[in-house]
Amino acid sequence: EIVFPPERWAATFRSHAQLILHELGEYLGYSPPPLLDRLIDDAQKIHQQRPVLQETLATATQPRCES
Repeated sequence: EIVFPPERWAATFRSHAQLILHELGEYLGYSPPPLLDRLIDDAQKIHQQRPVLQETLATATQPRCES
C-alpha cells in the first residue's frame, strides 16, 4: 500500500488540476465562461470570512490599550 503525505497529494493534484478540469469539461460538453468575465466576477465578490485589507491594516495600526 502506497501512502502519500497530504501536502504531497495536494501538490500533485494542483500540478494536474488544469488538465483534469479541461478533460472533464470536454467530456461533459461544458464550456467555461471567458477568463476576463470570471476574473471580474470573482474580484467583485467579498468573502464573508475574509477581512478587507484596509480594515485589517486599520486594526493592526491602532495603539493598544494597556490594562
